[in-house]
Amino acid sequence: MNWKNKLSLLVVILVGVGIFIYSMKDVPFHIIRHELADLRWYWLIFAVLCMLISLLFEGAIVYVLLKKQYPGFRFRDAFRVPLIEQLFNGITPFQSGGQPAQLFALLQSGIDAGRAASKMLMKFVVYQSMIVVCFLISLVAQFHYLAAKLHALSALVIFGFSIHFFVIAGLLMIMYWHSFTKKLVGVCLKPVKWWAKPETYQRYNAYFTEKIDNFHLESLSLRDDPLTLVKVSLLTLGQLLFYYVIPYFILLSLRVTNIDPLTVVGMHILIVMIISLFPLPGGLGGAEFSFSVIFATFLTQNGKVVLAMILWRLITYYLGMFLGMGGLAVEPYRIKQ
Repeated sequence: MNWKNKLSLLVVILVGVGIFIYSMKDVPFHIIRHELADLRWYWLIFAVLCMLISLLFEGAIVYVLLKKQYPGFRFRDAFRVPLIEQLFNGITPFQSGGQPAQLFALLQSGIDAGRAASKMLMKFVVYQSMIVVCFLISLVAQFHYLAAKLHALSALVIFGFSIHFFVIAGLLMIMYWHSFTKKLVGVCLKPVKWWAKPETYQRYNAYFTEKIDNFHLESLSLRDDPLTLVKVSLLTLGQLLFYYVIPYFILLSLRVTNIDPLTVVGMHILIVMIISLFPLPGGLGGAEFSFSVIFATFLTQNGKVVLAMILWRLITYYLGMFLGMGGLAVEPYRIKQ
């Protein structure tokens, strides 16, 4: 990590602590202390295990995608990739640092840059597709509940889904309408000619053309290998399932028992969709607000709402970042080409 990344990490932690303190301003400290003393720790351990298993599933996805081309690639180094991704997703706006961080981790393992970039892009496509599938199921099952009780967040949910949907649509266009997509990108780049030098336009056009071509070729290889595609899709569903169920175990740890696990999972899916709209790293502020608003419908006591939000953020956000720092410190085994 360079000094900018370290500064971002420090700022994220300080802002997060500030948000936690602000959230507790209307809750007496003795109530928080009582809730902590009354916590069922074994359910909280289940929540932590779900986060770790979710990361293991993601590591398995990286391993499946690269093992065939690189027999010497170890699972330990594949598991290191999502950990580093968690760290850089957490300290960059819109999680923009996760993809380059994964590429960096694979380059350290001796994976070819072009192959690594293509495989991680395919992983991203499947991940986005499964998110949209999970969201559609949740939307059908839960939107009446959301619309009735959470009017302010309904528009955010729909907007978040629209963004994910158009991302998937664009990637599918590259896979199945390659030539048309290149023409469309060329049209979108034409305004660059109005303010930039001709060589600048050519550089941008060449860059996007290369990326589109590389992704299209890699998508063909994956499309022609349906077994791998099915494996990656199932592993991604497993990854998301263990991640989405975390709030349910957090609520059980707070002795909230009159809850439907499917409803909790559905609400968490909607929260994740909303978080993607906030530009700050990790959706700081927006994530805490969304969780508090949605899960206040399950919890009547404000102290439980605040503590549930804090535990959720510690497990799903900060735990991943600290594991990512550990992943960076581990020296990977470098494959001999």
